[in-house]
Amino acid sequence: MNAIKTLLGTLGSALVVDANLSTTNVRLWPDAAPKSLGDEMIDQPMLSLHLAESGNGCGVIVCPGGGYRSLASDHEGLQVAHWLNSQGIHAFVLRYRLGPKYHSSISLLDGLRALRLIRFHAHELQLDPARLGMLGFSAGGHLALAVATHDSFIDERIVAVDPIDRVSSRPDFIVPVYAVTNGAVRGRKADEYAPTDTGITANTPPTFIVHTHQDNVVPASQSTLIYDALLKAGVAAELHIFNQGDHGLGLAADDPDVGCWTKLLQAWLRRHCFLTDQKRLAVKGQLLLKGEPLGIAAVTLAPTNENHPYAHTRLTKAGGGSFAIALNQGPVAGQYLVAVHLLSSQYPPSTTGEYTLAQPRVYQSEIDLNGAGRKKMVLRIESDELSVRWEAN
Repeated sequence: MNAIKTLLGTLGSALVVDANLSTTNVRLWPDAAPKSLGDEMIDQPMLSLHLAESGNGCGVIVCPGGGYRSLASDHEGLQVAHWLNSQGIHAFVLRYRLGPKYHSSISLLDGLRALRLIRFHAHELQLDPARLGMLGFSAGGHLALAVATHDSFIDERIVAVDPIDRVSSRPDFIVPVYAVTNGAVRGRKADEYAPTDTGITANTPPTFIVHTHQDNVVPASQSTLIYDALLKAGVAAELHIFNQGDHGLGLAADDPDVGCWTKLLQAWLRRHCFLTDQKRLAVKGQLLLKGEPLGIAAVTLAPTNENHPYAHTRLTKAGGGSFAIALNQGPVAGQYLVAVHLLSSQYPPSTTGEYTLAQPRVYQSEIDLNGAGRKKMVLRIESDELSVRWEAN
């Protein structure tokens, strides 16, 4: 609440309060929005602010769907914000301008401004400006993708009069949920739903995609289209297409299967280090069983802090027991449980199909990664006990 008061003190007349739900809304522009065609509520785009009680520094702008004609602000807006808050994430629900009065290109202006506004005020909001994402449903997912693939025109930002417009509008991650990604390919409303797949580059932020196979409004092929473009560009991406469920499910809290997409998203955010400001560590080590390398094995570092990322790697006997976890996939400093999974005693696999292990064997030990930089992790398994020590790298 103090963060909101501090922010509002800098925005002045931009404040609007929704008495029905005691929601604090902030206009994207304190005066009339660019290209405004009136002075009604629908002509003034806003963000409603929803701050987590114990924020982890991550923020998400939520874009409800509605076909660029309405906003599904409850189940694709406020309820999503509250779920994000439960994960320690500050949320901001965007009320962007809609057709037919406004073209989707005007909605894009609102999305770009929303990112810049929150990033500009990140310090007051106790946010990390490098961990600010965008989550959108249907048309809102299209808007999130449009913002992420938009050319920011650095020269324009340099000459902008408003300092907010000089801030980057690139989200650090995006979450399109049953989103339209290319209207022409979809075969409907090509003018409103400009292609976003063609704007994917290596600089596009990491993307988490959700859809359902049974969606009869936006086919799941719209999500595979954007995923293929991300894959080709080498962008980190994860795609989930659930069999059940029609369009417009929101959190899908009523569906025990599709509803797990939020847990998958939380795990993805955690794995990508969006829930902590701590820096990752590269890990090098050696794993031996009674002095010998294992056939096929895996090393997993599971953090005790729910915001810290997991780290994982597989290794085979061919590497002599050596393993490495790259910096961009590594853990952060803190307390971890290290688990070794012996998956097969033979490597390379036998040509005869001979069995060597009926179930994976698991060995575990606690480990402290504080001060672990530039040290080698040495894992030894003796008498079914896993020991851990550090050596100079």
